[in-house]
Amino acid sequence: MLRLGGLWVLRLRSPAAGVPAKNLGLREVASGVSSPGSTSPRALNIFDRDLKRKQKNWAARQPEPMKFDYLKEEVGSRIADRVYDIARNFSLALDVGCGRGYIAQHLNKETVGKFFQVDIAENALKNILEMEIPTVNILADEEFLPFRENTFDLVVSSLSLHWVNDLPRALEQIHYVLKPDGVFIGAMFGGDTLYELRCSLQLAETEREGGFSPHVSPFTAVSDLGHLLGRAGFNTLTVGEN
Repeated sequence: MLRLGGLWVLRLRSPAAGVPAKNLGLREVASGVSSPGSTSPRALNIFDRDLKRKQKNWAARQPEPMKFDYLKEEVGSRIADRVYDIARNFSLALDVGCGRGYIAQHLNKETVGKFFQVDIAENALKNILEMEIPTVNILADEEFLPFRENTFDLVVSSLSLHWVNDLPRALEQIHYVLKPDGVFIGAMFGGDTLYELRCSLQLAETEREGGFSPHVSPFTAVSDLGHLLGRAGFNTLTVGEN
C-alpha cells in the first residue's frame, strides 16, 4: 500500500525585501545538477542519484507514458487543489522535482504568474505536458537548488523528495528560496509505504537465507516530517497522511 505524507506549509517571518526580478538567477553555492557521486557532506549516500537520473530519463522515454503516470497525475491534481485553496496569487512559483509537469498542468495563469520547473532528468523536461501558465524548465538536482534567497512566492513538490539523500538540507533550501510569507506545498511517500511488501520479503529471505537485506527504499516517518520542517525554519505547519 502507498501512503502519502502530505505537507501543507505556510512560511511566516518578519517582512523583508524580496529579490527583484532582475536578480532572479543562479547562485554559486548550489547550482545545476550535482556531479556524479556528489552528496551533502552531512548526508548518508543512501540513493545513487546518477542511477536515479538514468531511471527517470528511461521512464520519460517510454511510449505512452500516460499509461503509467496515473498516480503522479492524481497527486499533482491534489496539490494544485491545495494551491487554489489559498486566497492569493503567486507571481513566481517553483516545482521541485517536476517530472513532466504533473502539477503545473492543473494550474492557471490567474493564480500563478510564472512557473519554474526543476528536475534532474533532461528527458522529463523535454516531454513536459501542455499547460496554460508560462514556464521555465531547469535541469538541476533537488538537493542543490540553483536559486537566490527570497525568490519564490510558492514552492511545490510532488513525489520527489523521498528520493533525496539529505531531506533536511532539501527542506532548508526550499525555505531559503521562498519569500517571506511564501507557501510550500508538497507530497512524498511516508514511512509505512510498501510495509506489507517489505515484511513479506524480509520473512521470506529470513526463512530461506537466515537473514535479510533491504529491498525497499527507506521512507521518512510522517511523524518526523513536522520536526524536520520546523528545523528547516517553517512554521504554521499542516502535515497529514493519506
